[in-house]
Order: sequence, then structure tokens, then C-alpha cells
Amino acid sequence: MTPFTGSYRTGEVQFLLKLIALDDTPVHIKEVLIQSGQKHYSEMLTHESLPSAAYLDLFNRAMTLNQDRMALHLLVLAQGIIANRAQGITLVSLARAGTPVGVLLKHILSRYFGIDVEHFSISILRDRGIDTNALRYILKNHTPESLVFVDGWTGKGVISRQLATSLQAFEDSDGVPIPAELFVLTDLSGWAKFAASSDDYLIPSCVLNATISGLVSRSIYDKQADLSSDFHGCVYYEQFIEQDLSRYFIDTILARVEAVWSGFKETVDFVPGNFQSLQGVSERFLQTLVERYGVGHTHYIKPGIGEATRVLLRREARLLLLKDLESEATLHLRWLAEDKSIPIIVFNDLPYCAVALIKEIQL
Repeated sequence: MTPFTGSYRTGEVQFLLKLIALDDTPVHIKEVLIQSGQKHYSEMLTHESLPSAAYLDLFNRAMTLNQDRMALHLLVLAQGIIANRAQGITLVSLARAGTPVGVLLKHILSRYFGIDVEHFSISILRDRGIDTNALRYILKNHTPESLVFVDGWTGKGVISRQLATSLQAFEDSDGVPIPAELFVLTDLSGWAKFAASSDDYLIPSCVLNATISGLVSRSIYDKQADLSSDFHGCVYYEQFIEQDLSRYFIDTILARVEAVWSGFKETVDFVPGNFQSLQGVSERFLQTLVERYGVGHTHYIKPGIGEATRVLLRREARLLLLKDLESEATLHLRWLAEDKSIPIIVFNDLPYCAVALIKEIQL
């Protein structure tokens, strides 16, 4: 079990993932295998291709539109972490959407708050849980109460609840209690411990895949092939190194953090959202979609820009629901939907900017 840095600079992150080779599973085959119960999504990977020039233009527009907002929210998130971890901080980002956020927070905590921390990125998978070997590796040198789990956003709160379930199981098996607290930039459903926002806005890193996340794939775990001492796996897309934007993204956002820092109060009077209200909105909305579109399970509903982007990039989508067809924040989603001939429906009462429905396969 050897950590690696992906395409990030030395010291920015330690990926606690095992580099593996994995055959490509085309999206339509993967969808059948998942929905038929023959395989869990974490056992398969549809190999990524490089984004087109047109799609990269949309990423650049997303950066222009939202980089200052993200920079400000990173500072708020750093303050929230400090306020909740007086006993020390060890950043543990959830691969892979959490990884760029963790790298940025590591720099921000050091540069603006004088706190040097280590940053690890580990796997957590719905229904499979967190990588317990990665936790044990971290706990060799760091106290349980210092761990800070970081992700980009929450949609329905599935990963937040999975984190709580996994850490309770870890306490039962290893006798080590770890705070089951998730820290994110934005929390749509009221399940995070701390979020800088509850707005569904376009976090620029959600637009791309490996080329903004250290060239690392999403995590992979095949319980049939599991060796008890292994980390969860990943594929490293070394062949994309010339097109990698991971370091560019970190440097660009850090430059914007520097720009907004002078206007940022040293102590932020951040008032958390009403978590119960957000949870209620999420639950009622999911039920509305289940009834309106005959959705078989809420797993097939992915609310929020970030989750909808994942569906359009990695799954077979049935519908894209948009609150505002002309919104700049969902321009990349419209491009992806039109490119893949996915119907778009304007849903004016949508509590989020976008929602994607996964196509249910008739088995």
C-alpha cells in the first residue's frame, strides 16, 4: 500500500488508492449490469476520453463565471474547519470530486491561517462503504478526532449518510470513533456538518473528470478480488498528461483566493442553513419526481448541477430537467444533453438549477 500524488505536486495530496488496470465497460453495458444487479457500479469503469475543444470552452466559461465565488467559499470552508477542529486538522478528501477541494484547502490553511496539514484522498462508495485500510493507514500518524472529510458538494446526502454508516461500522470493528462529519462547498440537502453554501451553483471542477482531478479515475472496488490489505483501486490516465488541467485549476483558483482575501473578514459570521428545511425540500422533491415520472428508485434521480453533470458524463440519462433554459450555469449540461440526444424539460418549480434522471433499463 503505497500512496501516490497523481499529477499533483509533491506534498499536495496523498492518494490512498491502488493503481490497477481495468477493462473498459461501455456505458450501455454498464447500465444493464448495474440495474440487473449483476455488478455493482464500483466494479466497472467506462474509460474516459479527452474533452473536445468545444466542451473545454464551456469549462473555461464556468471558470470565468464562478471562480471568485468558489474562492470565497473555500475561505469560508477553511474557517468552518478551523472552528470545528481545535484539536488539529487532517484533511481527508473523498475521491475524486473532493480531491481538488482538499488540495486547495491545504494551501489556504497554510497560506492564510498558518496551519500546515496533511491531505489524503480516499475512496468511499455507496453501499460498499469507506476504504477502511486507508483509514487505518491515516490513523497510524494522526488522531481520529483530527480527521476532516471533504467533498465538493452534496446532492441527496447519500455519501454523507454512507460516511456515518461506514464510520460506525469502523468503530464497531476497530474500536476507534471518528467524527462522521462532512465538510463541503455547497450542501443542497442539509446533510453536511458544514457547508459554505446551500445554493446549487456551478463549481467549475465538476465540469471535467480526470483531467481536473490529478488524472485519477473514480475509485473502484471489486469485493470478489479484494485483498484484505489493499486500498480501493483506481486507473491513472497518464496518457492525458499533456491535456491535464489539475495544476492549472489549483493555481488559478488560488490566485482568485488571493484576490478576494483582502475583502474577507478574518472571522466570518456564517449562519448555517436550516438543515431540516433543506432535508424536507429534498425529500418532497424526490417524491414528486418519483410520482411524476414513474421513477423506480431515488437512486435514479440526481439533483444539482454537479450530480447531473456526472450522469451526463458517465451514465445513460433519461431526462435533463432545468429550472432555466437560458442559465449560464447549466450551459455545459445543455451541450452534453444535445450532444447525446437527451430530452431537456424546463421545470420552473425546480428547487435546484438542474436534475438528471438516469434511464431505467427494461430487463
